[in-house]
Amino acid sequence: MLSKESADIFQDFMPNNICFGCGKSTKDGLHIKSYWNGQYSECVWTPREIHQGWPNIMNGGIIATIIDCHAMGTSMAYAHKHEQRDLGSLPEYRYATGSIKVKYIKPTPNRTVTLKAKVLSYSEKKIVINCEVISSNEVTAVGEVISFRVFDSSKKKDNFFQP
Repeated sequence: MLSKESADIFQDFMPNNICFGCGKSTKDGLHIKSYWNGQYSECVWTPREIHQGWPNIMNGGIIATIIDCHAMGTSMAYAHKHEQRDLGSLPEYRYATGSIKVKYIKPTPNRTVTLKAKVLSYSEKKIVINCEVISSNEVTAVGEVISFRVFDSSKKKDNFFQP
């Protein structure tokens, strides 16, 4: 359930996003939806049977993907929040994964999970995020993700990625 503060889904403000994990219109994608819940970003996601690595256990690559995609959405949303701007306002920013480190603490059942992410450090170019995967009130995996800003619509000539 979304709180009043978290009514905006980050991925709704990521135009032309064709990512398997967070692209909202990508056929057969994971379609994660991230939002603010206080000082944390949150994502509640329900896997399908095809997301299993072993019977009733979520695949580790899927876990890494949802952590990664939740962190990229959080990076974009945090940059806007840091600049005291609404999501969707210009300039538009896009982030890419610089590194991801996932610690699998225990098997994650292949059922609804909550991802809870917090920004550990922020600069204009680089954001470090910690993200927990929670199943039945237990942390089953933790990711540390470093994201880099690869697109800034106010600096088109300097962008690595051109949409």
